[in-house]
Amino acid sequence: MFNFLGLLLNILYIADMSFYQLQARQGLAVSQIEAWEFLCNPDNLSAITPDSMRFEILSRVTRPMFKGQIIQYKVSPFPGFKTRWVTEITHLKSGEYFVDEQRFGPYSLWHHKHFLKSHENGVIMEDVIDYKLPLGILGRAIHGAFVRKQLQKVFQFRYEKLKSLFGEIPGVEPNIQFRTI
Repeated sequence: MFNFLGLLLNILYIADMSFYQLQARQGLAVSQIEAWEFLCNPDNLSAITPDSMRFEILSRVTRPMFKGQIIQYKVSPFPGFKTRWVTEITHLKSGEYFVDEQRFGPYSLWHHKHFLKSHENGVIMEDVIDYKLPLGILGRAIHGAFVRKQLQKVFQFRYEKLKSLFGEIPGVEPNIQFRTI
C-alpha cells in the first residue's frame, strides 16, 4: 500500500538539510583549574540551566569526567514538553576542553565543544555547538520560531549565572552567535 504521508515526510526531510551552529564566549575571573572543576562536573549543569527547564540528571556521577562517560538527563525545553536526553563525552583534554555528543534526545545532531583558554585575568570559556533538528522543513520552522530563542535564553542565563559565581574579565566582551551552515 502506498504511504503518501511517509513519502511526503521523507521529501520534506531531504529538502531541508540545514545545520546550525551556536558560538558562545565569555571571560571568567577565575583560574582555568577552578573553571574546569566546575564545568566538568555534570552535577553543576542544573545550576547553570534555567529552572523553567526542570533539568534533572538521572545518572549520578561519582568520578571525574572521562572519555566515554554517558550522562542521562530529563529536561523540559518548552512548557508541557519533557524529554530524556543522553549524551556521551567523546573527547577530553583535562583542563582544556571536552566534547559532549547527543546519543538520544530531541536533536538529530548535537555536538557540543567546550573550550577553556587561559587569560592573564582568568579564563576564556568558549562553546561551539553544531546541531540539527529533526523533521526537515518543519524542523527549520521550529528552529526559527522556538529553538533558537530557547537556546539564546539558556546561554544568556548561563552567562549571568557564571558571571555571578566567578565574576567576569574586564574588556572581554561576551557574545552568543548563531549561524546556519
